[in-house]
Amino acid sequence: MKKVVLAYSGGLDTSFCIPYLSREHGCEVHCVSVNTGGFDEKELKEMKERALELGAKSFKAINIEEQFYDQCIRYLIYGNVLRNDTYPLSVSSERVFQAIRVAMEATSIKADAIAHGSTGAGNDQVRFDLVFNSLAPDCEIITPIRDNGFSREYEIEYLNKIGYAWSKQKGAYSINKGLWGTSVGGKETLTSRNPIPSEAYPSQLSESKSRKLSIGFDQGELSVVDGVPLKPVEAIKKLEEMASEYAIGRDIHVGDTIIGIKGRVAFEAAAPLIIIKAHQLLEKHTLSKWQQHWKKQLGDWYGMFVHEGQFQEPVMRNIEAFLESTQKRVSGTVFLELHPYRFELEGIESAYDLMDVPFGKYGEEQGGWTADDAKGFIKLMGNANKIYNHKNK
Repeated sequence: MKKVVLAYSGGLDTSFCIPYLSREHGCEVHCVSVNTGGFDEKELKEMKERALELGAKSFKAINIEEQFYDQCIRYLIYGNVLRNDTYPLSVSSERVFQAIRVAMEATSIKADAIAHGSTGAGNDQVRFDLVFNSLAPDCEIITPIRDNGFSREYEIEYLNKIGYAWSKQKGAYSINKGLWGTSVGGKETLTSRNPIPSEAYPSQLSESKSRKLSIGFDQGELSVVDGVPLKPVEAIKKLEEMASEYAIGRDIHVGDTIIGIKGRVAFEAAAPLIIIKAHQLLEKHTLSKWQQHWKKQLGDWYGMFVHEGQFQEPVMRNIEAFLESTQKRVSGTVFLELHPYRFELEGIESAYDLMDVPFGKYGEEQGGWTADDAKGFIKLMGNANKIYNHKNK
């Protein structure tokens, strides 16, 4: 009997894989759920019951929130990474770390194969396979849905046929929740025209009265929420809890997939968007022009490599070292206000604020130069253009 480790999320695709592999192919299926912040104890208990009922030999839940934050999320924050200036790489970043932990488990129990529920038309197949090929090269990779082109309708029909009730409504939207945001995919995101309905988002508007809020950063890491010191992971969760009451962070990302086609997905990421925008504002006050310029270039590259499953490329460690080195003075408090469906950044306070200097106030007064200095500077600055236009009228 072939021993297979299944990367299990509890959703339709991976739930279908359990009986399909065990019943149709005689495999011994060991489900591994890697929690990157998407499941609570109740959900994990239900996932275990579902997996065993569907025929899994075992179920194991592994929490890697701290590792996920320390080795990835904090660099996404340092780099202010938003894919296409929109998407905080909620699922993209999670999949790599889930794949790494699944590969470790497969090696540990000497599995013959690793299975996942990806289709042949998405990004996750690339991320999983790249990691599995690298970290568990002796394991066969089994992908029932990709290899057979099974539709969601077929999967639901199969589960119902073997006596496990799975309604079509239950399978209407694919929701992937994690510490760094939640993606929502459905029939609307398969086309370019329509948004998903408001009720499809996991968080619904429950607070209409605006709220003032402050968050603090210590060397680029979120460390205080509303005056309360917290460790980064707990701070992210606390901010998400507060901001999700306002249904903040909803959007639809359209981008280039790894496999070369355009992709569209809805997402909800209240805390990530607030943190990145607040962090970016603090950097505008504390970093030089060229620090911000090169951070933008390398941050975009870092996000692209995470998105495309290239997290283990050695250059990523080099970029991480650069990003971390820029955060030494990115400390202070950012003030904001929460409103239904949006937030406003009001300002910052920081001991490293480069506006708080005696040399001058923009548009008001000069403190470190004279009027003649200004005119001389402008004259020299314009020399190149003056010379070019003189010779090329």
